[in-house]
Amino acid sequence: MGEDVLREKLKLLPDSPGVYIMLDRDGAVIYVGKARVLKNRVRQYFHSSEKPAKVQAMVEQIADFSYVVTQSEVDALSLENTYIKKYKPKYNILLKDDKTYPYIKLHTKEEFPRISITRRIKKDGRYFGPFMQGINCKDIVDVCAKVYNIRTCNVSITGKEKKPCLNYHLHRCLAPCAHLVTREEYAARVEKAIGFLSGDYEEAERILREKMQKFAEEEQFELALDYRNKIGMLSGLKLRRITAMPKDVDADIWAFASNGLYACISLLVTRKGIMQGSRNFPLEEGAGSAAESFTSFLTQYYAAHELPHELVLEGEADDTLFRDYARSERGKNVEIVRPKAGVKRELADMAAKNAREYLEKAVSAIAHKNDMTRLACERLQTLLGLKRYPRRMECYDISDISGVDKVGSMVVFTDGEADKYEYRRFRIKTVEGANDFASLQEVLRRRLKKLGTDEEERFARPDLVVIDGGKGQLSAIKEVFDEAGVEIDLIALAKQEEEVFTLHASEPVRLDRRDYALKTLQRIRDEAHRFAITYFRNLHSKRSLSSVLEEIDGVGKRKREALMQKFGTLSSIIGASERELASVEGIGPELAGRIKKHLDTL
Repeated sequence: MGEDVLREKLKLLPDSPGVYIMLDRDGAVIYVGKARVLKNRVRQYFHSSEKPAKVQAMVEQIADFSYVVTQSEVDALSLENTYIKKYKPKYNILLKDDKTYPYIKLHTKEEFPRISITRRIKKDGRYFGPFMQGINCKDIVDVCAKVYNIRTCNVSITGKEKKPCLNYHLHRCLAPCAHLVTREEYAARVEKAIGFLSGDYEEAERILREKMQKFAEEEQFELALDYRNKIGMLSGLKLRRITAMPKDVDADIWAFASNGLYACISLLVTRKGIMQGSRNFPLEEGAGSAAESFTSFLTQYYAAHELPHELVLEGEADDTLFRDYARSERGKNVEIVRPKAGVKRELADMAAKNAREYLEKAVSAIAHKNDMTRLACERLQTLLGLKRYPRRMECYDISDISGVDKVGSMVVFTDGEADKYEYRRFRIKTVEGANDFASLQEVLRRRLKKLGTDEEERFARPDLVVIDGGKGQLSAIKEVFDEAGVEIDLIALAKQEEEVFTLHASEPVRLDRRDYALKTLQRIRDEAHRFAITYFRNLHSKRSLSSVLEEIDGVGKRKREALMQKFGTLSSIIGASERELASVEGIGPELAGRIKKHLDTL
């Protein structure tokens, strides 16, 4: 798009809040921003005033822009987050490979609430956590079961009376499914468990000590040791308590540090006055201001994590906007504080120090990562003569044994980094026997059918397709591309000599073994192979497992499914104890003994 057309578009910008999207000459999204007034914000990029280096680099690549008008700036912030997750723009600060920590969930909407471990936050229960470094939430759930007898199973409690399972006999559950406890009695236990999960460990520790003593006197030393370990775990949690922090405070403490090229955001997590852990996020600096970048990052983070009651911030951010966003989009009143003194000031200083120190150590690592990712992709475009910068690369692989349980994998790298949320698996449906060429063709036909449809919103068009193989595989997939009438760069990477076959050269391209461009192709090829093999093993293991279990009298379809759901693989079932087998719904001690005896003969 020419400069004259851009100027005309700038004149038409509205005086409204919204989201603007910057595009390069290939039509790729390179930056997404939100604005209180679109006209003022977007025009700033095209003024002749001096700009930071990162902003200037982005502006030089802008060939076009689009925008979406929203009702408010809060709506714009929410939409900006959606677009950043969708397009992963080059010049935005991105939360990549975000690790979600486990939470303990109390299913409060159930008549007899159970507890479970989850990494996904929904509006259907009460959550405790996150549980970070050195805290095993399985141990905490175990204490809830042993001390307060809160159920951990997912059995639906109906009006029909059931036989209590092994957990009841092990004093880990009050068997509400068998109507052996009233709703009021169970609710009282739940309230005590909530107190424990909220940081009140004294009662639980006292009960654990009593039980440990009892088992020691009865010479049940294994059980006594287990209870002693649980007491040690609680003692470790108590040592994390911040003495000057009120017990009712749930706070995340954030700090932002930048050197103009790279940035680091540091997080400290406290719940009920207890330090849960810390996390550092090394980032490449974005094209937005520090306040825009920090606010955008917080929005991305809390899209997948629980919002605490309080945020302590050290660094520029739009406090009012984020507070309004939390209230409007998440239904939560969040207090944002910038303390001047006291324990929260000390924690903010600690987070700021962590961010600065981590940034100093991480600069070379971030730069090295950039060499292996974005810069490697730029080299691939040059060395292989690709039509487009290979921002989204998809690699495909097939796995089977003698044509049995054939599966295909699709892995995605965005800007040279694994994008695991975009991975897909395929069960081969139309190919008989071992025929990798035909299997690859089936997978690519199914993939290409999604282009040009509504599904392309979810499965974006690739810039480069990589096939694990040589000239034969490349030709087979070229046939599929010609059938579909698509023009997407296509290459094949042959494993033995690590040669790259392209469509526009008769001879393969040989890249230097030390070149990061080749290493990027090797990483995506190996990841596709790993992903295919993992899927194949899971399918093959479940099929083998089902056939072995069919040989045992009394193990019908439902019980096989229950065992497979709980243990997943035959090796896990073989390694399970009779007690673990008996805890599966419908099994019981007698059948567990028969299963164990049969499996021991394998």
